Amino acid sequence: MKSQSKKNTNAHSGSVSRRTAIQSVLGLTGTGLLLPLSSYARQPGPQTLRKNEVRITRLETFLVKPRWIFLKIHTDAGVTGLGEPLLEGRALTIQTAIKEIEPYLIGKDPRQVVHHWQAIYRHAFYRGGPILTSALSGIDQALWDIKGKLLGVPVYELFGGPTRDRVRIYGRASNAEDMKKRKAEGYTVIKTGVAKKEPARIVENPAFVKYAADNFASLREAGGPEMDIGIDFHGAISPQTAKLLIKELEPYQPMFVEEPCQAQNVDVMVDIARGTHLPIATGERIFTKWGFRELLEKGAASILQPDLCHAGGLTEGRLIAGMAEAYYAAIAPHNPMGPISLACGLHLAASIPNFLVQEQVSLGEGYLKNPFLLQSDGTLLIPKGPGLGIELDEEAMQDKIGHDWTNPESYDPRDGSVVDW
Repeated sequence: MKSQSKKNTNAHSGSVSRRTAIQSVLGLTGTGLLLPLSSYARQPGPQTLRKNEVRITRLETFLVKPRWIFLKIHTDAGVTGLGEPLLEGRALTIQTAIKEIEPYLIGKDPRQVVHHWQAIYRHAFYRGGPILTSALSGIDQALWDIKGKLLGVPVYELFGGPTRDRVRIYGRASNAEDMKKRKAEGYTVIKTGVAKKEPARIVENPAFVKYAADNFASLREAGGPEMDIGIDFHGAISPQTAKLLIKELEPYQPMFVEEPCQAQNVDVMVDIARGTHLPIATGERIFTKWGFRELLEKGAASILQPDLCHAGGLTEGRLIAGMAEAYYAAIAPHNPMGPISLACGLHLAASIPNFLVQEQVSLGEGYLKNPFLLQSDGTLLIPKGPGLGIELDEEAMQDKIGHDWTNPESYDPRDGSVVDW
């Protein structure tokens, strides 16, 4: 009996030692914050169980100028997570959606990120769509932020990264003068739009096509052959005109042609893609892995642009990137939003092999305590801090709280008809 008792004691000690080793590797020793119970082969005892509990206590959203929503998820461990559950022009709608999801999350362990993603998405019954997935995206971002902070590691480490130490970003230019400024600032990638005097009609004339092509030619001349220049049709050019314009742009070799038609017209986009050697990019208005599946299967685009504030957050972004890799497609996250969204894009870029370039409109000046800095080679260094690696500068943000931004209402001045923006 003594021998058996000693054997059991040794076995228990071995289990504790293994658990202690795991905690040590993850930097948890002495923090009082352990892995979730499901991570252990043998569950910790009552005293350890008490220390292991982390619960969500509150979800807080606030509108931030110029048109963003920031989310804070609070826990009883004193750790908060940041997310950006944005849907442009529908800020109050998203705030309501977050409030409707809040009762599910209160009292739950924030570290079960994928489980919560599945529950929020699948228990909605009517799955997907911009409202649900935008709300879910911000929540998912904040949960990963919390998990990284509790474990003391950047989010990309939880995804097996880093795959790179810096992330290429792009600026914007609409004319040659803008191009020269961006080049002087250090950008090596620029995105522009289709230059036009009037909104594009369904069938356009040679003057419209020439004006747009000549403007792009001036950007190419100002940027030089080493500057990568993407052009965004924004789904506002008809397929009939898009084909003509792409043909005229081909000599100037755009980096990509974005949304050459409305994203819902997958078969039309396939037809456009087959008619040119230029890469086709799309994805900002596509939601979840299920939405991107059709694009990949049909060969509609070779550059996918999931928006991590709309498509399902970091959880879904990582899966979309994996699907794209199987089709030799690249990932260029869409992000005309705030610095939380940018931070999420950097973590995704740092954890996937098929990253291309990251969009941004704010490096966080006036929003973050430590804004991102553009490097001389047109990149941002990946965050080093735990979680998303960012901290809001709430004092600097005081004059930016609250907005009533709405989507532009665009009309053709020639006849008053509605046009895309």
